[in-house]
Amino acid sequence: MLNIPSIEVKIGIETYASKTSGLGGIIKRSIEGFIVEEILLDGSKASVNPDENRVVLAEHGRYLICVLIKRGLDTLLAAEKIAEALGISPDRIGFAGIKDAEALTAQYISIGGVPAERVSRIRLENIYVKPLGFSDNDISSRDLFGNEFTVTINSIRLKESTVLRKIRRISNELTDFGGAPNFFGHQRFGTIRPLTHIVGKHIIKGDFESAVLTFLTFESPFENPRIRMLRREIKETMDFKKILKKFPEIYIYERLMLAHLSRSTKDFLGALNKLPLNLRKLIVQAYQSFLFNKILSERIKRGIPLNEAQVGDYVLKLNDSGLPINNPIRVELSNISSVNKEIKDGKMAVAIPLIGLKQQLSGGLQGEIEREILEKEDLKQEDFRNPRMIKINVLGGLRAALMRIMDFSFEISKDRVEPLKNSVKFRFTLHKGGYATILLREFMKPSTDQQLIKSGF
Repeated sequence: MLNIPSIEVKIGIETYASKTSGLGGIIKRSIEGFIVEEILLDGSKASVNPDENRVVLAEHGRYLICVLIKRGLDTLLAAEKIAEALGISPDRIGFAGIKDAEALTAQYISIGGVPAERVSRIRLENIYVKPLGFSDNDISSRDLFGNEFTVTINSIRLKESTVLRKIRRISNELTDFGGAPNFFGHQRFGTIRPLTHIVGKHIIKGDFESAVLTFLTFESPFENPRIRMLRREIKETMDFKKILKKFPEIYIYERLMLAHLSRSTKDFLGALNKLPLNLRKLIVQAYQSFLFNKILSERIKRGIPLNEAQVGDYVLKLNDSGLPINNPIRVELSNISSVNKEIKDGKMAVAIPLIGLKQQLSGGLQGEIEREILEKEDLKQEDFRNPRMIKINVLGGLRAALMRIMDFSFEISKDRVEPLKNSVKFRFTLHKGGYATILLREFMKPSTDQQLIKSGF
């Protein structure tokens, strides 16, 4: 039986779809080893090569459309830096999705009310912005199809023939499974310090003090020892003012909360509200993501297929691009045959609830799993009212249980840094919301926390 790192278990990822042992190896040895290029619904692809970004757009419009190429930082931080350089609010910068921080990425952004000449003059470290033209519509998630990934796994100890055999076997197993499980990936929670979902649960339960103190004091053995000591000091002394002076400036969010608590020692709700709205939303949604992962893991462990609907399941209709559209269907005895035919034809997909205020649980076996997990978590749906105190609505929704793998290919070569070992360059496309690391873990299969961290997750 394949071992699952405890870090993954703690974020709800408790199983694999494939049975063959993995390649091992390391991802993200260099920024160029993990490339993400955004694809819009109209087929436009943002390229990390600036000269390849040519899109026909209008000469005038409300929004300047650009390609953003960034290295080693996330989209939110890049947008803040661009806004600061232009002297505008970050709210005037629109984007379709948040791309990996530890990667070389290209995506489209829109900037409201700024001439192309000003944007062309921006000079920022690890950020390049290329104006393309104008549009009367901003860029948002409604425009996004997915992302093309080019990822290299380095430092593989296995010989080439074994690597080839394992990749083919795992690929076939995933095909038989119907794709890869559509887990929320490691970066949704943090790998070095996986705590966002724990903070999110405290918020949903209305325990704002525990939410803040968890954010500030949660220790990870993989974090910088000096920062671990500071977190321990907060827990032991609760002297927020003293520790604020010691906390490095790069820890922006900790410092925001510590500064507030220095003035108002017991105002934990106020401290949470000092965090940016987008971050508050991500923290609460991380707990939804954890519940989804737990529910999906349990369905897989019980041997209930993801590419065949059961009575009580929800299914989503898919458009011609394979993306979900509105009006989910509840599977009943009267429609199960027709639904499963549509699933087989790629026109529908089994879906699992993202638990929230308005999303009803599934019925049948799937509903039993959901109710069991909510009971273990000591959670009621009405608890999802509490995030309104930090200006977040958690209504819930549905997410496809399977992740479709498109345009999959790979190349095996000698590792350039370690010539006695092998490398594999994978290329594949995933729909929006799909995590490349979830597919890569099926091929690599790290079995311990140390391996997971060392391998680049």
